[in-house]
Order: sequence, then structure tokens, then C-alpha cells
Amino acid sequence: MSMSDHAILAQVALGYSPMIDHDRTIIATRLTVFPMRPDAVLDAAALLETVSRVWPADGGNVSLNVVSESLLTDLLRTQPAANLMIEVPAFMAGEPGNVAALQQLKAAGNTLLLKGRPLRELPREVLPCFRWSIIDLADDRRAADASAGVPAGVTRSIAHVQQGIRTLAELDASFKRGAVAVLGWPIDDSIKVQNRSKGGARPDLQVVVELINRVDRGDEIDALETTLKRDPMLAFKLLRYINSPLFGLRVEVNSFRHAIMLLGYQKLKRWLALLLATAGKDPNLKPVMFAAVRRGLLMEELTRSASNEDLRSEAFICGVFSLLDRVFDEPFESLLKSLPVPDRVYEALAKDSGQFHPMLELVRAIESESVYDVRTAADKLFMGPLEVNRAVVRALASARQLD
Repeated sequence: MSMSDHAILAQVALGYSPMIDHDRTIIATRLTVFPMRPDAVLDAAALLETVSRVWPADGGNVSLNVVSESLLTDLLRTQPAANLMIEVPAFMAGEPGNVAALQQLKAAGNTLLLKGRPLRELPREVLPCFRWSIIDLADDRRAADASAGVPAGVTRSIAHVQQGIRTLAELDASFKRGAVAVLGWPIDDSIKVQNRSKGGARPDLQVVVELINRVDRGDEIDALETTLKRDPMLAFKLLRYINSPLFGLRVEVNSFRHAIMLLGYQKLKRWLALLLATAGKDPNLKPVMFAAVRRGLLMEELTRSASNEDLRSEAFICGVFSLLDRVFDEPFESLLKSLPVPDRVYEALAKDSGQFHPMLELVRAIESESVYDVRTAADKLFMGPLEVNRAVVRALASARQLD
């Protein structure tokens, strides 16, 4: 990272969440940027440079939610790549001085999102610049009174994105009210997946659970191959992960046996853990998978300074497994009886204690996009903004390569 990256990452707190469409597909990542000090002078060019390293022009969409009027004002006058979406508060959209900048961004192909309800009608030439409006669930008057008419203002003349979603019920209700997408984490309740087998994993996850147990016992490669052959799709997904740029292998891995020979059992177990968290076929699991991958990579990055490779591997598994209680609709204490996990992982997930628990709390704070919670959780770990944000940027970049 450049010196400008270091400067901006030391001055802000970052948060992220998914933008989810009606099919539960993640259509963009929302990156929220909070200044650590209200009077901080932040460099818009440095922010764009950092963002482009995670999401290059051909690397998927990112919606930038900048909680700093001065930084956002400068950002509106830059020339970001077309995959960068920009959220603009209604009060800034109505300022005459921003009209030309908004029109230029629209003409350049950037998606603009109007955030919040305008207190007065927007200038006629400004409204067409916005593709969507963002309406918080708590502020959506139609959520409180479905019989109410359209409220005063202009936001109903463009399609809206609902933010603040925490459960599947809220997600479903938002789409029924006409939202084109939602922002948030519909992972607070258990995912009621159909065709769940009695007393254990769903059929599409049973093979992964068995493989993890076999790897933990050190079974022979032939036994592992025989188990994997029961689900060819999982074998394909595993090989795709292993051949991803994250591994940096110079040769293509084209068989499970080859993968074991190159990686060894420890790394194989790590990626089986990732596969377990991302093997579900139910569309409602997509946000959970999105979160689990990033949690694992972020917790691994937060332990990057540790020289202990086992610690980093355990942190990764802790993050990836941290939502399995939602996936299996089962408490961690009973769920982890069928999955071999290190003591530190068990303590964090089943007991809310131990070395990894405060780290997991930091990850949840980053997902919540709350600068206060991020600062509080980071202080408990004696980590500063630069160290935390470096981990966030690296984790998001690695996750994008896996998506």
C-alpha cells in the first residue's frame, strides 16, 4: 500500500454490508467510511485509490457511503470508475453547487443513490441523476402504516433500496413493499432451509462434515477421495477454490489427491471449513455465505502480525464457522460436537469467551457499520484504525477473488 493509503486508513473507520436483490444475489458491497475525527481533512483521491485496489474497474460493484460532508463533496468532483456507486444525502443533492458534479458523474456512468428523504423538492435537473433512493427501514412510513399514502417529497418517483435489514422477515417485507434491493445483514434469525435431514446436516453438507472429520483424524487419501466422490459438485467447488489466485500455486490442481499432496491436511481442513459455510443451495443462505467468507478472511488478517500459523488458521475457521448456527438452526454447543474445532474456536462460538471472542466482536462491529462500536471493539484488542482497516481492505480484496 502507498503512503496515501496509509494516511486515509489511519483517519477513518470502515464498515461493510451487502446490497441484495430480490433473488438474494449480492449485487454490490456497501463500504461505509467514517472519519475518526470530525475535523479531519481527508483525501478523496487516496480513498479512491484504496477502493480501486479492492474493486478494480472490472471487479464488481461497490457502493460508497461516506459519512463526511467535506470528503463526499470532494469525491463528487473526482472521476471514479463506473463500478463505483456513490450515496448522496438528500440535503447535499439539493445544494445548487453540487448539480454540475452530479450530472457529470451520471454522464460518466456512475450509479448515484439518494440517501434519505428530501425535506424539500429537489431541483428538476438533479432528480434524473439518481437511479435509486435509500430509505431506512425505521423511517419507512409505509412499513408502519401500509394504508398511508405516499409521503410528501420526491423519493417515491424513483425505485428505492431499503437499508437496516436484519432478518429474513424484514427482507421479504421490504421486497413486498416494492424495494429493488436491500442493504443489511438478514442473518439475525435462523435460516429455515427446506429438506433438512433429521438430527444432522442437510444432504448437501453431510459430505463436507464427514471430510472435515476424516481430515482431522488423518485418514488416508483414498478414504478422503471415496467420501468426496459422493458429491461431485463439492469436489468441483473445492478445486475451484484451490486454483484461485489466493493460493498462488504455479501449477493447476486437477484432482483431489493432487490438492492434498500440494496443500497438506492443515490447509485442506481450512478450505473445507470455508466450503462448509458456502455449500448451501438455498437462496436465503447467500447473505450468510457472503458474511462467513469475509468473517474468516478478516479474522485471519487481524492475526496477521502473529507468527503462529496455527493461530491464524484457527482465527479463519472461527470466522467462517461463526454463522453455522444460523445455517443448521442449532446451538453451537450441540453443533460443534459433530465438528472438530480447536478449543479457542469452541470458546468463542459456544461460550462467547476466550482469545477469539473480542476479535469476533470487532468483526461484527465492522459489519454493523457503527464507528462507536468499531472503536470500542478495536480498543479492547489494542488495535488502531490503520491496523484494523488494513485487515478490512485485505480481507475484502481476497473475498472478491473468491466470489
